Amino acid sequence: MAGSGAEGRYSRQLYVLGGGARRLRGAAVLVSGLRGTGAQVAAALVLAGTGRVVLHDRGAACNADRASQFLLEESDVGQNRAKASQRVLAELNPGVAVVAHTGELSEAFLASFQVVVLTESPLEEQLRVGDFCHARGIYFIVADAKGLAGQLFCDFGEHFTVDDPAEGDPVCAAVQHVSQGNPGVVTCMGTEERHHHRFCNGDLVTFSGVEGMTELNDQEPVPVHVLDAFRLEIGDTSSFSPYRHGGLVSQVRPPQVHSYEPLRRALAEPKIRVVNSEKLPRSLSLHAAFQALHAFCGEQGRLPRPRAPADAERVLELARSLGEHRGPLDEDVVRAFASVSAGDLCPVAAVVGALAAQEVLKAITRKFLPLDQWLYFDALECLAPEGAARLTEEDCAPRGSRYDGQIAVFGAAFQEQLGRQKYFVVGAGAIGCELLKNFAMMGLAAGPGGDLVVTDMDTVALSNLHRQLLYRSADISRLKSVVAAAAVQHMNPDVRVTAHQNQVGPDTELIYGDDFFRRLDGVTSALDTLEARAYLESRCIRCLTPLLDSGTEGPRGNVLAMVPPVTEPLEPASDPGDGTFPLCTLRYFPRTIQHTLQWACNEFEELFQLPAEHVNRFMEEPAFPEQLPAGKALEVLEQVRGSLRERPRDWQDCVRWARRHWQSRYHDAIAQLLHTFPPEHETSPGVPFWAGDRSCPHPLTFDPDNDTHLGYVMAAAHLFAQAHKVPPCSDQAATQTILRSVVLPPFVPQEGLQIPLAEEQEEAQAPADRGRLAELTRDLVQWRQELGGGEEVQVPLMESIPFEKDNDTHVDFITAASNLRAENYGIAPADWLTSKRIAGRIIPAIITTTAAVAGLACLEVYKLVWGCRDVSCYRSSSLCLSDCRLLRIQPLPPPTYRYGGREWSCWDRLELQAVGRDGQAMTVQEVLDWLQRTQGWTVTKLLRDHTVLYDSEEDEETRTRQQAQRLWEDLEDAGEPRRRELELSYVCEGEDAEAEDACPRLLCFLP
Repeated sequence: MAGSGAEGRYSRQLYVLGGGARRLRGAAVLVSGLRGTGAQVAAALVLAGTGRVVLHDRGAACNADRASQFLLEESDVGQNRAKASQRVLAELNPGVAVVAHTGELSEAFLASFQVVVLTESPLEEQLRVGDFCHARGIYFIVADAKGLAGQLFCDFGEHFTVDDPAEGDPVCAAVQHVSQGNPGVVTCMGTEERHHHRFCNGDLVTFSGVEGMTELNDQEPVPVHVLDAFRLEIGDTSSFSPYRHGGLVSQVRPPQVHSYEPLRRALAEPKIRVVNSEKLPRSLSLHAAFQALHAFCGEQGRLPRPRAPADAERVLELARSLGEHRGPLDEDVVRAFASVSAGDLCPVAAVVGALAAQEVLKAITRKFLPLDQWLYFDALECLAPEGAARLTEEDCAPRGSRYDGQIAVFGAAFQEQLGRQKYFVVGAGAIGCELLKNFAMMGLAAGPGGDLVVTDMDTVALSNLHRQLLYRSADISRLKSVVAAAAVQHMNPDVRVTAHQNQVGPDTELIYGDDFFRRLDGVTSALDTLEARAYLESRCIRCLTPLLDSGTEGPRGNVLAMVPPVTEPLEPASDPGDGTFPLCTLRYFPRTIQHTLQWACNEFEELFQLPAEHVNRFMEEPAFPEQLPAGKALEVLEQVRGSLRERPRDWQDCVRWARRHWQSRYHDAIAQLLHTFPPEHETSPGVPFWAGDRSCPHPLTFDPDNDTHLGYVMAAAHLFAQAHKVPPCSDQAATQTILRSVVLPPFVPQEGLQIPLAEEQEEAQAPADRGRLAELTRDLVQWRQELGGGEEVQVPLMESIPFEKDNDTHVDFITAASNLRAENYGIAPADWLTSKRIAGRIIPAIITTTAAVAGLACLEVYKLVWGCRDVSCYRSSSLCLSDCRLLRIQPLPPPTYRYGGREWSCWDRLELQAVGRDGQAMTVQEVLDWLQRTQGWTVTKLLRDHTVLYDSEEDEETRTRQQAQRLWEDLEDAGEPRRRELELSYVCEGEDAEAEDACPRLLCFLP
């Protein structure tokens, strides 16, 4: 039942790629060209677990390769790139065979691969290899990055079947009613936290578990027409039986067949993927520019010299000759492309390489829609800042440096400025590691005055290894930030990086205070909680520090750029909900697998965590229940007594306990519910109780030969044994023998038992029986003394076991408990991995998305280093690798407002060195005088947060006291530590009091 070690490593990737991911282990892929783009492709495939990755390169590594080739060390210069890269890649994942090949790409050699990827190849080689692969049914990909632009091409043959074209789980909804008609109308409610369905027009659906109109359960998939958020039209149901209740409507995603042209034909008649038609002319110009570049290299034997006008014009001439029949050529784009095409940038290689690697994964796994057939990417807006626009050929000439590929684009002076940067990387997870890798290649903070701080409280786990380049198996359980910082310094010893293990929040403001943030040139983050993200945004907004915020979920990712005072502040992230459900739904009326999984998680806590905590605390502090409300105290003491009574002596006792608990939950509790509310029960005459949101359950009968029944007992008994410190047993046959000997009394229903039908009834508590509470306390105190035998009780008596998503036994229990509950209610079960993802609230992740997102973020770093103050240069990016869609849009400028007779930006604030003539903090009156003198404003109200410091409408005595008060005095009176900075707001004479939220903030710097 549990995931294997391999699945533990690849678990988050399996959530993205589905069952097709297992095909990776038998696949063989050739990656030709081991500069930056090829290295990114190869690393992603090795981390993803591709069975065999062959590296091909006939050239020797040079120092300039190290601008983007993160696998090379200084000692590798002069060595074959493929051989030098093979050693590092083999260390990344011992389960992948990584082989170096330095010979020709002969047809006999190519024939052994499922996928061939060419990077850095001349056009003639691309055409020759492309023709061979198309004829032999080998999937063929070209990935090329030149300067600030990239090119991607896919040919998956004439008949390529996509087994599962969409991401995520198929859409499903709980059926509430189906009308008899032509067409029939289905009323349904979405699963999880949302109340509406998520179907689209034309979706194919099937039905299951419908009672009454059972004809629906046997139908082939039918298309739906969406009427609104809760209703769907289906086919003719007029002849079907009347609908009674229950059922699930589920989306069916049929396979798709795609056809591809070979490269030779696709060059002449390109199909280019663009996010909208407005982008097509630019992509067509880049299509011509790349072909012209190949022609230039064939003609000159080299790439165009950086910023050499004559070379750029020659590329433009060649592009004109190629693009005449395809519409207007954007000559500025071609010139800009040609002028920096000799450049080699790690962020661009990361983006193009990640996109290409995802296409390889699609070819092997047949998951997601492949690219059809061309994609062009560019970040030529990086050349728009004034400093970049003035660069000359001399500025960008090679220096014999590892950064020559970057100098070719941005010049030598810019490289020195990169070295002086001070950056803060919050999080050393998947995106954080990719950012740090790119920073090392770029030389960020690698010069005098540079400083790179990375903080992360977490340690390396097995599941990190499939998507983080900086970690190895030996690093498991070590601190992420420490391992990542050491890896960065190994890649580039000049980078000045410091590892911290702190959470960024109010508790660490002594470390990460205003002074810390103000000295930074930028902050990059990829936080996974809304609270942490909101806090970091607020710190950057307060200190006017640029923030690049990145995130991924499966094949989707985004980068948001916040550049004070150029762009608008980031919008607060919306809360998707905490994933909880009403208790009465979980206990009595579940409808979806999400409900049963949440119920199973609650079971885990109530069985294996809370009892041990309560027992241990009672043994240590018998009087602690007195501190609780009477009702809660009684509940806790009953739990303590039950745990002490049930203490097992051996494994057999643990198995018997698990069997009794199975009977209680999956038979007796359901039988009692049906005794109270029989299947034919009506809430009022003619209105069935079991209808709508309520599915009528049925009890289960235990079978020791049933895998799910046995799996539940094995997991529950193991956890019960662990909680009571009893040696467990993994012998299933022996456990089945014990189970067959267990005899349980027949179920006897309770009469008059009240079952709450609404959340309010569930939360209402019966009055506590104080006599019972006192009696129970006396008994347990005596029991405690007997356990100690006159000595102090050994604490902890039990082991508290919190749920851990990476513990297979924990997930075994959750999966079995949930699926048994689902069987009670006729809900489709979930497999082990799906249960783990939902119960563990795991965000699916994959190396290709994280690498692409980090590359996009680093492109924005270039603009920040230029000190660009033009919003049109910046980009916020959104990508979806499942259909190879990349959208980069200009951020919005900051909003403005009018106050005090002039226009202000949301970033504007007034700054006051609030030191009075006596060297002490200013008084309130001195602040009022300063505002009158510098702004001409008469202030009627002055506030700090919600505290009024001055109000002109108060009586004279109060105003006099307020005016004389120093800025920090009321804080000291409240026992708060003195702050060096205070942020004040105010209302001026003639201004609306409601406008106080739209006035420029006053920042006072105290002595």
